[in-house]
This record gives sequence, C-alpha cells and structure tokens, in this order.
Amino acid sequence: MSTGTQSFAAATRLVAEREIRTLLRTKGFWIGLAVIVAGLFAMAVLPTVLGGGQTKVAAVGPKAVAVLADSGLEVRQVADVEAARALIRDDEVKAAVVPDESGTSATGVRVIALNDPPVDVLGSLRTAPPVDLLDPSDVDQGLRQLVIMVFAFVFLLFGMGGAAIAQSTVTEKQTRIVEILVSTIPVRALLAGKIVGHALLTLGQVAVIAAVTPIALGLGGHSQLLALIAPALGWFVPFLLLGFVLLASMWAVAGSLVSRQEDLGSSMGLVMMLVFGPYFGVLFFSDNATVMTVLSFVPFSAAIAMPVRLFAGQAQAWEAVAALGLLAATVVVIVLLASRLYSGSLMHTGGKLGLAKAWAGRDNAQA
Repeated sequence: MSTGTQSFAAATRLVAEREIRTLLRTKGFWIGLAVIVAGLFAMAVLPTVLGGGQTKVAAVGPKAVAVLADSGLEVRQVADVEAARALIRDDEVKAAVVPDESGTSATGVRVIALNDPPVDVLGSLRTAPPVDLLDPSDVDQGLRQLVIMVFAFVFLLFGMGGAAIAQSTVTEKQTRIVEILVSTIPVRALLAGKIVGHALLTLGQVAVIAAVTPIALGLGGHSQLLALIAPALGWFVPFLLLGFVLLASMWAVAGSLVSRQEDLGSSMGLVMMLVFGPYFGVLFFSDNATVMTVLSFVPFSAAIAMPVRLFAGQAQAWEAVAALGLLAATVVVIVLLASRLYSGSLMHTGGKLGLAKAWAGRDNAQA
C-alpha cells in the first residue's frame, strides 16, 4: 500500500482481497463449507434412509382390514368413514382405507389422505387403490418441510458466518494492526472491504451449494423437487446476499466495540438474536400463514420466510419484490448507521465501548 490515503474504491478492493485470502487460509472456512454440504446431504438423504417409524392407518369395514393384513402398517379400526376423516385431520393417522362405494376400485376399497398421496401406505399394499385427498396441496408436506429446513439451515450458517468479520476486527485491534490500516485507508473503506470480501465468499459458497444440491436431492429420491424449488431458489439467493450484508455490518460493529477476543461475547448478543430468531421463527411457525406473512416482510427474517412462501405458492411475485425492496432499503440504512458506529469505535482500546460513545465519534475513544 502507498503511504498516502487510498481512494475509497481501491482501498475497498484491497481490503476485500485481504479478507478473502485470509479466510481461505483458515481451516474454519473449509470446515464450515464442509458442514453445509454434509448437512444438505443429511437432510436430503436421512429421512429416506431412516423413515419415520411404523405408519398409522385407519380401517373402515372388513374389506379394509383384509387389504391391510400383513402390510406392516399400524391399523386402527374405526366405525365409519367420517370417523376416519376426523382422525386424518387430527393427524392421528396418516391415511384411511375405506369401502369403495363407487364400485370402480378393483380391490373394493379406496384410500383417503389429507394433502398428498401416502406413498408409503400405497407401497405397503399388494394393489394400490384409488386415493381421495381431503385438502390437496400443490407441494408434498414432507418436501415442504425439507425445503424449509434447508433454507433455514443455510441462512443460519451464513448468518453466523458473519461472526468472522467481528473476529477479524477484534484481532486487528488487539494486535494494533488497525492503527496501520487506518493510516493508509479510510475507515469506511475498511468496513466496506470486509463486507464485500465476505459477501463474495458467501456467493462462492452459494455456488457450491447450487452445484451439489441436485446430487443430494437425487440420492434422497427427491429429484422432482429441484424443478419445484427452482423459482424459490431464484429469490433465495438475492434475499440471502442482502440479508448477509445486513448482518455483516452489525457483526463488524460488534467487533469494533471491544478490544479483546474474550470480550466479544458481550457485544454480539443482539446480532445472534437476529440470526437465531428468524431461524427458529420460520421452523416453529411454518404452518401459520399469518405469522409467515409477517416474517416475510420483516427484513431480518425475509430471507427465509419469503422464499418458503413462494415455494409453497402462498406469496405472489409482487410481494417478493416489495419484501426485497424493503430489505434493500433496510440494508442501506443499517450500513450507514454501522459505518458511523464503526468509525467511532474502531480506534477505541480498553473495555467495551457503549453505542452512545461510539456514535459520538473518535473523540470518545481512549488512546
């Protein structure tokens, strides 16, 4: 670097390149990427391999009992079709085998299920009877849960991956390297370079995930899911990148407020809440349309909630555009605020610096 102050763009590029090179040399980066890939394969393959235990099925009448004999299913006999439908809606059984009143079934029975054809039940029968769905869905519930888990898992890992920015900032302060850096490049360029560098690494990881996803889905028997999930993935990538920049700027501030690695835990609590909150919120309320709608417009959770709603056919394209625009606007505001706080706290040494003093600027930092 020259001794003079670098231009903002050139300085940002230099910092970004330095961050990328540094992180690529660490074992943690490659271990994290390996965990993402392994987790993706596990979520796609393990449900198929392990299964979900013995499936419960309701049976109405002697013909249904006879058809289910030696099927390996847990059979619960009920008095009539209405009782069987009630058990299905209450999620006490996965499906029901009932008499075929239309006379069109070769076996004399029909299968009733809630949203999707019960593949495991039909596969357990010698001859697959017709299937009636109480509440047909465009997307299989099991596949929907898989997509939710994958989106949430990827968001969680990338959100927590931004902690590397906080750690590198603290390391630079603790080793006094930051004093050399700020004498040659603008402080805001240092922040921008860190965010850009880690965002590019995130984009690279997304490319790796995109490459291995078809393989994982194929091994798990979900090849058809890729065509269904593709439109949602097209939205997930920009939401994920903007969400990462949003969190990355906050991670940088968390690192700038302290001067030692052991003090970092005291400043990163809020950012961790903003990572884990959306993760658990989407997992717990994925079946609540109202909550998911709200979460899809909250900038910190939109990166998961909106792609999930798009995949399930519960959101229109204009909603995604609106949520993405709101997220982008929030990113601009948060980055500007983070830049002010980062500049005011980066040269501080000693204990944790309060946000008010960081906002007031460098004059409040201790020598």
